[in-house]
Amino acid sequence: MEIDFLALPGRGNSGPDHWMSHWCRAFPNSSRVLQAEWDRPTPEDWIGRVDAAIAAAPRRVVLLAHSLAVATAVKWAAIASESQLNKVAGALLVAATNVDDPDPSFDLVRPFAPMPLKRLPFPTLVVASRTDPRVTFDQATAFAAAWGADLADAGDLGHMGNETRLGLWPAGLLMLGRLLEKARL
Repeated sequence: MEIDFLALPGRGNSGPDHWMSHWCRAFPNSSRVLQAEWDRPTPEDWIGRVDAAIAAAPRRVVLLAHSLAVATAVKWAAIASESQLNKVAGALLVAATNVDDPDPSFDLVRPFAPMPLKRLPFPTLVVASRTDPRVTFDQATAFAAAWGADLADAGDLGHMGNETRLGLWPAGLLMLGRLLEKARL
């Protein structure tokens, strides 16, 4: 398989016990997009770094996005050139943060609003938990429908971030396999 995995962590980056960090260690063909500002993100900077990483990738990529990076990936796809979009074989979008939520606890991510609701031009799997405090399951389902994505129900895993301690997350690897079966490889 001639692809690379491009890991897009959410706000605060992914700690050593985060599933994304485990996957980056397990997949030699993976790299992580590092942001200059993890705690007070700006859409322009985050999207710009994703665009640069995709442009620099020597092969086609599968995006692995978590939390705020889901909004970043979707916003990138809405403005990316056709040649850049063609470099993306697929996207696994885990625990989308609802950047449109009016609750004050979402103030730091609200600059990423509104969430684009256009069909994505590559195979996509949205992974949603029924107990995620950053997005309701119904909202994640609506995102998946708008993006033309498949939806995977992760059960009651909260936000599936550092605090969840999923380790290598075997169930997530099975979901990734499901996406790779549909990816444009």
